[in-house]
Amino acid sequence: MSGGRQYRKINNVARVLWLAACALGVTACASNPSYQAEAIQASQGGDQKMAVSLAEKEVARFSAPDQCSGSSNVNCGTLALAYGGLAEYQILSGNRLAGERSFILAKDAIRRTPLDHKRSATGMVYRDVSEAYWKTGDKARAIAVFNEGRAAGGDSWLFTASAAEAAKRELMDAPSLPEPDSF
Repeated sequence: MSGGRQYRKINNVARVLWLAACALGVTACASNPSYQAEAIQASQGGDQKMAVSLAEKEVARFSAPDQCSGSSNVNCGTLALAYGGLAEYQILSGNRLAGERSFILAKDAIRRTPLDHKRSATGMVYRDVSEAYWKTGDKARAIAVFNEGRAAGGDSWLFTASAAEAAKRELMDAPSLPEPDSF
């Protein structure tokens, strides 16, 4: 199987799994209307402007103080995913600055996410942002985001990113550090 087809297959499986998780109520993102599901469809259809608009609505749904704030962290993981999706679509639409701002907000929501959901939210957010950079040709930024997500404790979801293999190759190709006795 070619790398492109394999990537699309993994990406489609990743999206389906995310939607399945929402449907099962793992997070609160299953409530109606599901702007995220529509945003995914718009993005896959190439309409990044529509995907951004829908993702902004998803962010608005979970930005209320009773959803994710200093006093409530009920949906902070979901808000992180919404911001991560928004960042992805903004980057894909060519607005890297807005994408980076949304990524920062996603990381803030991750910090407030309960521990039992933090690793998976981290993996998903960093994977989506890394993948957006990979798709737009900025491999260096994609790898940097992947490595940051790994350092932040992202779960195995992060390793479905295209940058994962490239980061592994970089690590393997890096010169080894001298032995402590040689100093």
